[in-house]
Amino acid sequence: MKNWILATSLMIISLFGCTPNNVTKDDTLKKYFDEWKADGTFAFFNNGQGDFHIYNLPRYTDGKYLPASTFKIVNSLIGVEKGVIKDSTSIINWNGAGSGRAECDANLSMNQAFRLSCPNWYQELARRIGATDMKKYLDTLGYGSFSPDFNMEEKLDIFWLDNSLKVTADEQLGLLKKLYFEQLPFLKRTQRIVREMMLWEDDANYKLSYKTGWGVTEEGNQLGWIEGWIEENNHPYFFVLQIESPDANFDMRSARLDILKKILKQYGFFEGKK
Repeated sequence: MKNWILATSLMIISLFGCTPNNVTKDDTLKKYFDEWKADGTFAFFNNGQGDFHIYNLPRYTDGKYLPASTFKIVNSLIGVEKGVIKDSTSIINWNGAGSGRAECDANLSMNQAFRLSCPNWYQELARRIGATDMKKYLDTLGYGSFSPDFNMEEKLDIFWLDNSLKVTADEQLGLLKKLYFEQLPFLKRTQRIVREMMLWEDDANYKLSYKTGWGVTEEGNQLGWIEGWIEENNHPYFFVLQIESPDANFDMRSARLDILKKILKQYGFFEGKK
């Protein structure tokens, strides 16, 4: 087991250029998951010092799950890069079909749809991108994995929601870091547009940017994400939080942000002293 953990840590190190001493397994974070009676993983990357703090390392590196609405980051990048939409103010008109969420049944800009996390808007965006270009960009990114028999034409507007596409938390964090530093294979303008939509909290002490996701695993469990970065004194720190619960009534919307903020507070954030 120890050799396996070391090998896994070395894999992370190869992705981020860290040293073995910079990967810390942090089991003190378990209490926050226990408060919600949930399983999951959390990773925190201090870009300035190059060190990782990870809770539940095996799940972080090897657990593959549907990205759910966190895929809106990638979908937005592709839509802007391909010219399907010009920028975050571009509007896709509602087609009149009920989505089950009144706030999403309207003519919305990309910024509105992104922040409301409207699946119907982004399903239409995927259809406009098309299967060929969607696959091309995903292959270029090397993001996630599909089963060998996956057909993009058949699942173009649902693959990030129905467990066809699966990603690890490690892949999610890697994408975020590259997005922040404009290192993805997209124009810098494209990356800036998407990055700006992720900013939720901005005050004198910190800036908190993130995207959430919420779906159902193949086993029928609720699966949630919240991933992004926090900036203090112009230094970015990256995080990815993933939560899973078998409880059909689990309050994922509250749990994600509660666990994230408690962890960040434990790490000394929100006071502008980092």
